[in-house]
Amino acid sequence: MTNTPTKTENQTAPDNVPSNNASEQKRSNRNNDRKKNRRGDSKNERESEWQERVVQIRRVSKTVKGGKKMSFRAIVVVGNERGQVGVGVGKAGDVIGAVRKGVSDGKKNLVRVPLTPNNSIPTLSIGRDGAANVLIRPAAPGTGVIAGGSIRTVLELAGIKNVLAKRLGSKTPLNNARAAMLALSQLRTHKSVSRERGISLEQLYS
Repeated sequence: MTNTPTKTENQTAPDNVPSNNASEQKRSNRNNDRKKNRRGDSKNERESEWQERVVQIRRVSKTVKGGKKMSFRAIVVVGNERGQVGVGVGKAGDVIGAVRKGVSDGKKNLVRVPLTPNNSIPTLSIGRDGAANVLIRPAAPGTGVIAGGSIRTVLELAGIKNVLAKRLGSKTPLNNARAAMLALSQLRTHKSVSRERGISLEQLYS
């Protein structure tokens, strides 16, 4: 009589083992799903930081042996409105592919812009690309972005809210955008200039 409960206990014990394993697998799967969701959310947040604006889409042709090969060229400006902006150009057989290439090219050519507390630029700057000259000047709070064409798009995506810009020369959107990028890349803060020259800010202003 005393041996019967031990047999039943021995028989029921192995039956509980698969259930425990199944519960552990479910828990591990849930943890993996949570990790994947977190990674996906972080990627989406990084991608959502960048804004893309198409400046121009043109149909271009290349003369080859059999005739002309038609394609599309897209000029895209990429920025996060926090001091980083880039201009990219993409060519493809369709518009969507050209825009996608332009976005990737713009992210490869990013420029960091020093911003003041008033969301303006620290000093005046002039950029030149080809026959296009762009003059960028800081402005008082409440002025807004006084610019036009592709220059305005570059300044807005860079996060500049108060600035004066003037186009001097060519009207080509690509040259103007690149000239604006060159002007922004030449900007330096007063602290960086005083550090390079080895003097204090008071001596720099005097």
